[in-house]
Amino acid sequence: MKISQLDPATLTDEQLTKLLYGYKKDDGKSGDCIFVPGSSKAVEYRVPKAVDLYKQGRARKLLFSGGVSWDETKTPEAVLMKAKALSLGIAAKDILVEDRSLHTKENVLASLLVLDRAIDLHRIKRLLLVTASYHMPRVYLMMRTYMPSWIEYSLCPVDDKTTTAENWHLSPFGRKRVETEARKLISYVQQGIIQEFPLISLNQQLI
Repeated sequence: MKISQLDPATLTDEQLTKLLYGYKKDDGKSGDCIFVPGSSKAVEYRVPKAVDLYKQGRARKLLFSGGVSWDETKTPEAVLMKAKALSLGIAAKDILVEDRSLHTKENVLASLLVLDRAIDLHRIKRLLLVTASYHMPRVYLMMRTYMPSWIEYSLCPVDDKTTTAENWHLSPFGRKRVETEARKLISYVQQGIIQEFPLISLNQQLI
């Protein structure tokens, strides 16, 4: 069955878990850059994970992407993520920032130029993706849709406390997050925003 044929309103908890969490986690490979899209909690959860990957020597550059501001300072999320990375010991020369995008598709599209200017797209062989576990399929498929086809990906998810594969269904907050994410993923494929992938093909790519 294809993703576009799914009805998010009828998916069971098991099916939702498989759709959003049923992919192969970090393969341990090194890449050219660590890509981190923003969120309201990205500084708390995603940046430390990305910094840890950098310090392991998995990539020599970090790219923080996101122009949304979440508080009264109106500071773009990418700028806040950079500040956190600097405080954790990352050199400014190794941090790339894209601070205009407002959602996941724009994270990818706006980062194309940043990556090309900093590294040259034709030189990039692999990107490490750092985002919330349940958000990873959408980020990965957006990348597959809009980034050059030769680029490969290592999926390096990070969990918060309430939306893991094991506990998302135990709280109203976690359930809302997962159900909303599933609706977005399915809707974007149906609209053609994300390329169509049969579920078996998606699983072969992600599991």
